[in-house]
Amino acid sequence: MSQSDFKYQLDSSAPVTRRVGIMQAIHLDAPLLGGLLVLITVGLFVLYSASGQSVDTMLRQMVRMVIGFAGMMTLAFIPPRVYKRWTPWLFGIGICLLIGVLVTGTEAKGAQRWLAIPGLGRFQPSEIMKVIVPMMLSWYLAERALPPGWKPVVLSTILILIPTLLIAKQPDLGTAILIASSGLIVLFLSGLNWKYIAGLFAAAIPAGGGVWMVMHDYQRQRVLTFLNPELDRWGSGWNIMQSKTAIGSGGWEGKGWLHGTQAHLDFLPESSTDFIIAVLAEEFGLLGVCALLMIYFAIVARGIYIAINAQDTYSRLLAGSITLTFFVYVFVNIGMVSGILPVVGVPLPMVSYGGTSVVTLMASFGILMSIQTHRKLLAT
Repeated sequence: MSQSDFKYQLDSSAPVTRRVGIMQAIHLDAPLLGGLLVLITVGLFVLYSASGQSVDTMLRQMVRMVIGFAGMMTLAFIPPRVYKRWTPWLFGIGICLLIGVLVTGTEAKGAQRWLAIPGLGRFQPSEIMKVIVPMMLSWYLAERALPPGWKPVVLSTILILIPTLLIAKQPDLGTAILIASSGLIVLFLSGLNWKYIAGLFAAAIPAGGGVWMVMHDYQRQRVLTFLNPELDRWGSGWNIMQSKTAIGSGGWEGKGWLHGTQAHLDFLPESSTDFIIAVLAEEFGLLGVCALLMIYFAIVARGIYIAINAQDTYSRLLAGSITLTFFVYVFVNIGMVSGILPVVGVPLPMVSYGGTSVVTLMASFGILMSIQTHRKLLAT
């Protein structure tokens, strides 16, 4: 190799080193950030069509994304050891807020899920519990021998049930299920013995009967509609029937952006929120849905990589829980829209129109980036 060739290689590698240094300095993980930016861009394109080409809806969603990014960058700067120190206090504050919702919460559409903050509007405490509950389980189990024995499993279950039952009381069954799942994922990642897993599944059968007894009528109807959507195709089965129609009519390549009929003619309800992937399937077809799933897969794969390489048990459990809970959100939304799961009101992450959910997701990714970037700093 000549001296000039060697000099050229040094010069060409300098920008790469400089970029890595900048990302490290601001505590952002480049692969994860890239996946999120691609996902958000795709989501905005789909939302523009799903909302009837509403510029106002797009602008509101972009403002929420900016707020979410600001929160993500702020949380990425905080070392994991600080999160670990503050976890029990955050859990206690979250439980107090959930109790406050039941006592003095704001009611809308038959549900009492919000707290009114003067000058800031409404705030939904159950959303932040999606992050705090796995933090609490990770904090609790990280200080104990793993795999956990029966006593830590029982206490962990209690820690999961307290916020889950408070949120189900609002009522918000979808969020309650997601929060319970996030806690159970931490238990699973801690190396839970298969005997305990079998016991939890066995206990879920009578618990399911108890949940059915306390369900509201509309929640029971959702389950019955899931089992047989054609039972009331013009009533409770309308949503899922129209969703399936939109997905099926897209075929392989779809009808083209802005050319979907189910959403634009108002046949598909909640087209910009819970059922937005049906809009994507109709306009971009199966190929578009597969492309979106590949983006989600890339984000989940990066999260798993971060969890595997975390430097302590708390960070490892928390990173794994955040990643797999994100996967559960995607699975539940696509499952309910396609008819393989009951409709529980779970938005499609980073694509559906929403406020608090977007900020919460970005906050969780900020914690994930903190675990990765601070690990690198300690390793050097």
